[in-house]
Amino acid sequence: MVTVRPFAALRPAPGMAEAVIAPPYDVVDRSEAAALANGRPHSFLRVSRAEVDLPNQPNPYHSEVYAQARTNLEAMVDDGVLVRDPAPTFTIYRQTMGGRTQTGVVGAVSIDEYASGLIKKHELTTLDKEADRIAHFDAADADTEPIFLTYRASPSIAAIVDQWVAAHAPSVDIEADDGVAHQIWIVDAPSTVEALKEAFTQVAALYIADGHHRAASAAKVGQRRRAARPGFSGDEEFNYAMAVLFPADQLGVFDYNRVVHDLAGMNPEEFLTRLRADFEVVPAPGGPAAGAYRPQRKGEFAMYLAGQWYVMRLREAGAQVSDNPVASLDVSVLQDRVLAPILGIANPRADSRIEFVGGIRGLDTLARRAGSDGVAFALHPVSVEDLMGIADAGEIMPPKSTWFEPKLASGLFVHELS
Repeated sequence: MVTVRPFAALRPAPGMAEAVIAPPYDVVDRSEAAALANGRPHSFLRVSRAEVDLPNQPNPYHSEVYAQARTNLEAMVDDGVLVRDPAPTFTIYRQTMGGRTQTGVVGAVSIDEYASGLIKKHELTTLDKEADRIAHFDAADADTEPIFLTYRASPSIAAIVDQWVAAHAPSVDIEADDGVAHQIWIVDAPSTVEALKEAFTQVAALYIADGHHRAASAAKVGQRRRAARPGFSGDEEFNYAMAVLFPADQLGVFDYNRVVHDLAGMNPEEFLTRLRADFEVVPAPGGPAAGAYRPQRKGEFAMYLAGQWYVMRLREAGAQVSDNPVASLDVSVLQDRVLAPILGIANPRADSRIEFVGGIRGLDTLARRAGSDGVAFALHPVSVEDLMGIADAGEIMPPKSTWFEPKLASGLFVHELS
């Protein structure tokens, strides 16, 4: 049983969502953020990436940047760009991309349930990235961006959401620059709010799809504030973190692919010989004229090498992989059978020779980045069921195993901590 509760959100004033909406902080670098915010004084990037307003501050992790985020957030409230709900609400958030729709509920989840494992992880976090969002959330006095959570689909939650959407017009209905449509419904009827709260208590567990650093950082900010307030009741907003919760059967998971920028001293023929000890490696159907090949099922890989796409499958003699849910993932097979023993990528988190490319960027991007000297591997996407199974087992997936699209927009709702 999990706790999901409403909160009084900060959200764009009527008619302002298109001016405020921004991509999440971690999918743009400093120069991209500055370009996107240029000419858009109300872009939420001025909060999530406040260094865009500090061109003379080269360090994006400087305390001055976090203070600027707080200043900019307060200014958006003072200027009426963001307004505060008069009472705690849930938000229904629908995204449509390429004809596929996912509809989630925005609420606040318990940092204690994160600590106890009811909110389950599947990735490791790094301390430097945690430190950044801890400083940001603390200075802004708000969760400025949500955690992307999923759960096994619940007919009762779906019925409440569908009934509300059918009976109400969205308060926000816009298309962002990337072509993703965003719709918002504010659930403010007390009876419906209570019904959603109750329905979520029947959900056995929540799973982090994306936003592990945001989750860890929100929990640590809450713990920090508890320590500073020994008499805390547990009901304060800092005991909760903002999340969007989507049913697992609506999510789209893309492949997360790999490029290695050299062949560890081998020429292409030598590399193919090494691969063929464990894999069947054949030219992709149609030959070079057919273009890129996309893996069709788990256990099949596509490889771009020296201007040619290939299909790779483990040979019968080596096809048996571990029953461990992590070791059986294609990303693990590739790491354990190719990247480490043949290409010398022992630690993919730290090796500068490897690059991770989200499937949304297309297979042609892999070929361009591999060039004539490197090699690229395209993988079949990990399923949401695989992700949940690994989290249920208390295991951790290899780095860069999943890529969810569409990403959650920033600025459409903010959770204040005090």
